[in-house]
Amino acid sequence: MNDIDPGALRNAFGSFMTGVTVVTTFDTDHAPLGFTANSFSSVSLDPPLLSVCIAKASQNLDTFTQAAGFAVNVLTEEQIDLSNTFARPVENRFNCVDYARGPAGSPILDGVAAWFDCSLFKAVDAGDHIILIGEVKGFEDANKAGLGYARGTYITPNASAQALSEATEVVVSALIEREGQVLLWDDAIGGLALPEKVVTTQGASAALVELLAETGLEAKPGFVYSVFEDTYRRRQHLAFLCEASDGTPSRGAFVSMDAQALDDVTDPAIVTMLARRARERAQGSIGIYVGNERRGETRLTA
Repeated sequence: MNDIDPGALRNAFGSFMTGVTVVTTFDTDHAPLGFTANSFSSVSLDPPLLSVCIAKASQNLDTFTQAAGFAVNVLTEEQIDLSNTFARPVENRFNCVDYARGPAGSPILDGVAAWFDCSLFKAVDAGDHIILIGEVKGFEDANKAGLGYARGTYITPNASAQALSEATEVVVSALIEREGQVLLWDDAIGGLALPEKVVTTQGASAALVELLAETGLEAKPGFVYSVFEDTYRRRQHLAFLCEASDGTPSRGAFVSMDAQALDDVTDPAIVTMLARRARERAQGSIGIYVGNERRGETRLTA
């Protein structure tokens, strides 16, 4: 089994830990089992550990806590039906998807955005849930847009854009992080802004990929971090949380997210977003904001 690359694993954690996942294993009769989880968390890079939670009321609790391991399958934006299937008490859930054994032996679902195959490191009692901590033995990032969930509904780049008014401009921006800093570049009025791009007929996902390419960085599309209506400029804004590896951006620079560093950011909504992200990093949490440039709701996901 290949050694885990800590840098690649860190990037994968950063891109996908707020996504909708299906956690899978095999029972003692070698039958596949799985359940939907709205998020998972990175625990450690050395050794490489992650965690997910399973309710004590789950009929599969004993199987997952006693299994040799489990896999976390991050779903793509096209796999909403799969998420619903594994979230309900449906028999023969695996009839609707192909799968293969991962390097540690757990079921890896076909076509997912990413997967992490783990051995069971520890099961921790936590109130009405059990925290499953897994040691990552293998993983793969397919560089696909992941499926998000907030305010009781799914959030995807394309679905979010389609839900926005066709009469207004749609803009995607990239909150690209690296080692606690964020990439900012010059805006059109002498200040700083997040990298952003107007969405045309190519759709939000394609616009995000093009925007990341324009930064000159090895940055992967992440999850929707904020969905808000900019009523002042009559446009809809989709902000994506992304992570970049080493390299020099072709435009702009990475800066810290403290109050002084954000003085030159001209859009108050972006200042608020970056201040929220700085607080979340300090607290070890992450959320998705939905609203407008003045008020809305943030759902914490990890």
